[in-house]
Amino acid sequence: MTICPCCGFKFEGKLTDGCEQCGARAVGEPLPRPAKELPSYGRSLALVLAGTATVLVFLSQTVIAMVQKYSGSFGFWTWIAAGETAAWRLKWISIPFLFSILWFGRKIYKSIQQQPERFCGVNYARRGLLASATIALLIAFLLGITVPARLRQREMAVDAKNAANGFIVDRALYEYKIKHKSYPDQGDWKAQLATLPDPDGSIAAALREVQSDGYQPRAEVASVGGPRTRGLRGAIIQKASLTSTDDATPGGLTYSSYELLLPGEDKILGTEDDLVSRDGVISRVKNVAKGGVGRSVSAGALQP
Repeated sequence: MTICPCCGFKFEGKLTDGCEQCGARAVGEPLPRPAKELPSYGRSLALVLAGTATVLVFLSQTVIAMVQKYSGSFGFWTWIAAGETAAWRLKWISIPFLFSILWFGRKIYKSIQQQPERFCGVNYARRGLLASATIALLIAFLLGITVPARLRQREMAVDAKNAANGFIVDRALYEYKIKHKSYPDQGDWKAQLATLPDPDGSIAAALREVQSDGYQPRAEVASVGGPRTRGLRGAIIQKASLTSTDDATPGGLTYSSYELLLPGEDKILGTEDDLVSRDGVISRVKNVAKGGVGRSVSAGALQP
């Protein structure tokens, strides 16, 4: 197969006979190859540039994260935290890019090793490939050690989101107790809370998301005309009436505490992701069921 240097046409034969496409022919024999050829440094240079660019990009993102979250210290763990932030910022770009560099870089490095007479700079190529591999492993390590914390933060965010309605209902229950000296009874507690002032409609919206059977008040018994006692502490009163004009319920009963069950992410009661509010303190049902105090929700976030 011969390629014409004038038009690029490929044909079978020799240039001395002329090109079949344009008719150009060779005027002499081809020049002999030089006795000694200088090796090429292009492949080594490519690996060096790739490694240098990888290191510079990661270091620049780490410094930017350090400046943005500067806490007055340049300690070791401060740099680790900045590196974690940089790794998460670069994860979608750096990971596929770095692994492609390592894949092709390894092939290029092998070709340099196998043909040292044609390619030079094998030591520089090795350093460039090692720099790219180090940054790739460092990013993977920093991402790996932060995954448990990220999962906990996501769980806390989901619980805080689901507990938002619980905070509103807890606030309404507290306002109701201040006004009536008792929490509402279980029978029509939503209707009783609906009598409270609700200028922005938040109470009504929250009550629509909470199931009626998830609320259980707990009562104290007080003798009529005398001081209240704690004789029936923890008893659940299923039916009571608030038709009396007295602040307390008839018969000296006063609801002093309550338990409110809130659905979790699946919006279904009775599952492991449910939350329970006991007198305004919201915890996970699965943790409380195991005998622990769980994690309480405070100011919109879960506190360990």
